[in-house]
Amino acid sequence: MSMGIRQMVRLLGAVALALALAACSATYRDHGHIPPQKALDAIMVGVDTRDTVRAAIGAPGTSGLLTNSAWYYVQSRFRQVGLKEPEEVDRQVVAISFDDKGLVENIEHFGLERGRVVVLSRRVTESNVKGIGFLKQLFGSVGRVDASNLL
Repeated sequence: MSMGIRQMVRLLGAVALALALAACSATYRDHGHIPPQKALDAIMVGVDTRDTVRAAIGAPGTSGLLTNSAWYYVQSRFRQVGLKEPEEVDRQVVAISFDDKGLVENIEHFGLERGRVVVLSRRVTESNVKGIGFLKQLFGSVGRVDASNLL
């Protein structure tokens, strides 16, 4: 009979150890949405409008703060280990700017690399990039990014 109790104690110990190890494994959550590159490539700078962009890739997560001059699609990935606070490990932003006529002026794709904003791709009709204030605010919210050195 004591052999049965020993086996049960070992089994319960193994189950407890497995649960403890599972609690320490990282879990990931994704928030937001950025359009696939293929869909972005189909948007024509100087040709497409807000309506055609909305039909092609959907409505944006947010738009320009003061005017509707740009649309922003934001996707973030968070990692949580055990009971620790979730940590943002990746953020991607697609910014589509519109001119006064409502035509697409430029399309930019930003990301984070080692805590710094990097331009992943840019299709610009002019050298002036609008909406930097919003991007500084957006990327500056990540604790490890110094907003004064962005772009």
